[in-house]
Amino acid sequence: MKTKNTTVIIFAVLFTLTAITLGYIALGLLPAFIFTFGYLGGLIIWLGNFSSPSFRQIAWPYFTTLALFVLHKIEERKMDFFPALSKITGVPVPDATSVPAILLYSIAAIWLVIPFLVWKRYKFGYFLAWTFFASMGITELAHYILPFFTNEPYGYFPGMWSVIVLAPAAWWGMYKLSGK
Repeated sequence: MKTKNTTVIIFAVLFTLTAITLGYIALGLLPAFIFTFGYLGGLIIWLGNFSSPSFRQIAWPYFTTLALFVLHKIEERKMDFFPALSKITGVPVPDATSVPAILLYSIAAIWLVIPFLVWKRYKFGYFLAWTFFASMGITELAHYILPFFTNEPYGYFPGMWSVIVLAPAAWWGMYKLSGK
């Protein structure tokens, strides 16, 4: 039976808890709960999956998902996602230069080292890949649930359109990461 290094597991758990905590500090309880699906979900899937595909095997899904994530962030920015989220949560939109916001962006920016870490076959790289794909393929689906929390009829919520292609790209990544 294959196992994972205890130190890497501890670091992955701490990373997960940090991401969720920063989400709570910066954005409130509902976003932190939503983040749980990507970060904790990615952790759980990683703990139960022992495949270690080469980066070449996940490169297309990774770069496709990353590019679509950038487009998604542009849609969110242009369509005022954070002000819309703030109306739901009652938590003010965080200043982009605040410490919690910078730390939260830093946590997400770590996903940029996935190619190097997976290329070197570091276990933590596979953990990050799972959190990336789970966040894009599961967490981002919350854009379809958030309209239920508004006082308006169900309709467009900022970021919703780009998730139509972002989530399936991430599912492709999860499929390839699982060794298929």
